[in-house]
Order: sequence, then C-alpha cells, then structure tokens
Amino acid sequence: MTYSNVTIPDNGDSSALKVVGDLKQDILTGYFEPGEKLKMNRLKERYQVGVSPLREALSQLLIEQLVVVENQRGFKVHPVSREEMLDIYATRAEIEALCIGLAIEKGDDEWEAGILAAAHTMQKFSDMIETDPQEWERRHQAFHTAIARGCNSPTLLQVRRSLYEKASRYRNLWLKKNMANSLVFDANQKEHQQLIDALLKGEGDSARALIRQHLLSPSRALEKTPGLEALSG
Repeated sequence: MTYSNVTIPDNGDSSALKVVGDLKQDILTGYFEPGEKLKMNRLKERYQVGVSPLREALSQLLIEQLVVVENQRGFKVHPVSREEMLDIYATRAEIEALCIGLAIEKGDDEWEAGILAAAHTMQKFSDMIETDPQEWERRHQAFHTAIARGCNSPTLLQVRRSLYEKASRYRNLWLKKNMANSLVFDANQKEHQQLIDALLKGEGDSARALIRQHLLSPSRALEKTPGLEALSG
C-alpha cells in the first residue's frame, strides 16, 4: 500500500521526499508500532539516508500527527487510543457519505465502470488475504477510492485521503485480529455488494447509510476489545 500525501517543500533534495513517504508507509502499515521510539540509527540503516533528510521527514510527520516528540529526546510513533479511533472513524464515515452523495449526483458511466472494475480486482484477491493482507487492503482502498472519486471535488478528496491514512493504523490492527476469520470477511464482502447495488441504482439514502455502517464496523469491533493500546504490541 502506498501513501503519497506529502508536502515537503522542494529544496532540490529528493531524499527527504522519498524517506517521508517510506517512513509514513511503515508507520501506517505497522512496521513501526504505535508508541515505538524512532531511533535515528535504525532509521538511517533502513532508509539509507543521513540525519538531515530524516529530521525533515520526521518534522513533516509531526505536522501530520503520525509522530510525536518524546520529551525533547527524539521522536516516537503517535500512540493509538480508543478516543482518537472513534473520532477518526466517525468523521471519516460522514466525509465518505458526503462523497458518495455527490458522486451519485455527478457520476457517469465511466464512474460506474471504475467501481465495478475495482470491485472485481478486490474480490479476486479475497481468498489470499491471509497470505498478503496489505495487498488486499490496497485493493480495498482502491475500491472505495473509485467510489469517492465520482464526487469530483479535489478538496473533499484530499480531506478524505487524510482521514483514510489516519484510520489505516487502526484498520491494520483490525486486519491482524480478523484476517483469519472467514465469517468477518464474508460479511465485509456482502456489504461491498450491497453498496455497489445501491450506487448503481442511484439510491443515495441507502448508499450513505451503508457506507456509514461499513466504515464504522472496524472501530466498533476494536472498541469492544479490552486494552486497545495493547493490540499494537
């Protein structure tokens, strides 16, 4: 899965731009766990860059609330919390519902074809989720992006992408907990098909209700799990 919402200024040094993307992906996919200290020596070895590009990258991710400063002793990955998770997911559900409502109003045949193509690509991989959960999640992301793209609002899509990235850390915890549970993913795929049917029929109210329910499911499942922070270990 690739995350590319990066805003480091262009100062002629592309190393910081590359490392911020790589480090961001490692944080969002759980390579570096919530609350983990980001040791400079380890980062230098992993990304093969010097201290200066790393500090630029960490400063950017501090702005994006993916890392925090640890008592002026360096950086660590932003911790997870039940309160943050619920806030992110509730906000994301409303933004996604807004995107869908506009997409149904503005969407055309090309939009509908893109949804069906992305759904097909995602469903083809559903039996291999335990082998490569991140590839399944990449296809899942592409499916929902194909739906939202129909809103034709760059600003709204940028807000949506930021929320998706923030939610992805929690979704990866959900994936780790549920990827072996076929019942959970059968229900997940059924929700996808219900959503597609509502979209193609132009049923805005139904589609918005379905997307809210679908997006809130991971947070509701994790909320019931004792010690959310312990899931990151």
